[in-house]
Amino acid sequence: MKRVQLLAGVALAFTSVWALAQVAPEGQPTAAASPASPAGTPAVSRPVVQQLPTASSSARNGAPAVRLPTLEELETLSPDELAKVLGLAANYDMPAAARREMKHVGVLAESEGGLPVGILAAQDASLVRAAIEGNKGPLVSRWGHIMLRRALASRLDAPANMDPADFAAMRAALLVRMGEGEAARAIVQDIDTGNYTPALTQAALDAYIFTADFTGICPAVAIQGAGRKDPQWELSRGICKAFEGDGNAAMSQLDRALSRGVMPRIDVLLAQKYAGAAGKARRAVVIEWDNVSDMTPWRYGLTIAVGLEPPTALMKEASPSFAYMTATAPMLGLTTRAAAADRAAGAGILSSAAMVDLYSQIYADSDVGEEWANRAGLLRSAYVAGTPAARLAAMQQLWKGGSDAQERYSRQVLTAYAAARMPTDSEMLDNAGQLIASMLAAGLDRNAMRWASLAEPGSDAWALLVVGSASQPNPISESAISDFHGNDSSENNRKTAFLIAGLAGLDRIPVETARDLASTYDFNLDRQTRWSQLIRKAAEVDNQGLVALLAGVGMQGASWEKMTPRHLYNIVAALRQVGLEGEARMIAAEAVARG
Repeated sequence: MKRVQLLAGVALAFTSVWALAQVAPEGQPTAAASPASPAGTPAVSRPVVQQLPTASSSARNGAPAVRLPTLEELETLSPDELAKVLGLAANYDMPAAARREMKHVGVLAESEGGLPVGILAAQDASLVRAAIEGNKGPLVSRWGHIMLRRALASRLDAPANMDPADFAAMRAALLVRMGEGEAARAIVQDIDTGNYTPALTQAALDAYIFTADFTGICPAVAIQGAGRKDPQWELSRGICKAFEGDGNAAMSQLDRALSRGVMPRIDVLLAQKYAGAAGKARRAVVIEWDNVSDMTPWRYGLTIAVGLEPPTALMKEASPSFAYMTATAPMLGLTTRAAAADRAAGAGILSSAAMVDLYSQIYADSDVGEEWANRAGLLRSAYVAGTPAARLAAMQQLWKGGSDAQERYSRQVLTAYAAARMPTDSEMLDNAGQLIASMLAAGLDRNAMRWASLAEPGSDAWALLVVGSASQPNPISESAISDFHGNDSSENNRKTAFLIAGLAGLDRIPVETARDLASTYDFNLDRQTRWSQLIRKAAEVDNQGLVALLAGVGMQGASWEKMTPRHLYNIVAALRQVGLEGEARMIAAEAVARG
């Protein structure tokens, strides 16, 4: 079993917990297929050039002649599209050598921390589909999010009976639902636009909207043209025409869309403002938010793309996914992104290093307001204040500044490296639990273990270390667990239940002992469901990829209140069994810290 190295910001830098039962997938997990090529050996490209059909060839083969567009349809065509219809277009096909195979699609190679390319190739396609499409996106666990993102972004071959483009589409769509727009965009960009299926086109459009990159979909628009009739596609065609240099036709098309009411007025006006930034057809477009009652990704993406601020009242009621869009949007100001980072870091979108970098830029900006200058100053004090007590006080102010549990945990992600610099001192022991939780939020398990000799059995610090450490040389006593339970103020003693489930999943206490403790503290580890049977079977056949996907299904939810000890036990045990012990430990520690 290979040891997983934990780094801050690994890789790409919530509904019901139980969703797969409603999907009822068919098939059983199978072992991962052998890699397509030996490690370190580049795959041989085998481009396939498909001949484009023509009217003459169709007629010769007895097929009906190609229908010419109507005058109304001709008016909507761009110059390039019109040239193609009239047979005047140059051949823009990519040379055969430049075309990419539909294999190894993704952005993370195995050498970069990704999964092996063939790990799902022999797997039942319906089960993979169910595990991906059955996941609504947001996960309770930061470390679960990081693990699932890494799995989805890996260079992977599709299951044998699944279209590779549709496999990429499912992965990209889930990444968008998770708030990982940039990773989703990278997935769809790894496939030649000519190979897009309808599902991949939709996933690409969603990814470009999420990243406020409204010209990114233009290659697909150029190839598919009027093949889609939905409102977003129609407005996208208008935007793309403007950026192709045909601003007048673009504005005419968007004007017609406005008059026909294809989308709410605010959405078309924003599209006009975006399109107006290109070419000679500049016009003043006034954006009025009256009678707009909600925020959508299309609306928000266009708003920030044209340099506007969305109404505060709308954003207060908006989904957390908009904070994820904001935190990684380069066109926004530092403080706007930092405010969003208070949610994005806790969710797993941003690493601790990225958070520190963002605050460092704020500290160096003399134009930021007093509140943000003070906050950046606190982070600096957490690193360089003259005494350990002063550094701890600065960290505590940052932690307490979070308005809810998610923001407070994001602040612990922010201070992880400052916490790792603190001396292990018995005078600090009362705060060791918070310091260790901060370190483990960024995967700094070796730094956290410096407290092991001081942590009192039964304390928060002890509990985090017995599940978060790379090894546990000493037996874990039931009396220490009982002491932890006695100090547990969480609702329904959730932290105690998570501690026992995590220890059992990591094989650090016998399963029988865990069952006895579960009975004592009134929770269940044994009840079987279709999901628990699948993840256990996937672990038995050592299918790391499927375990990661099924673990993601089991971690859906808006908070740790949605997690059960039984789910946690099955997830941690399966991850450990397939060699993802580092992730298993961090998820178990996070459960104890946030339960």
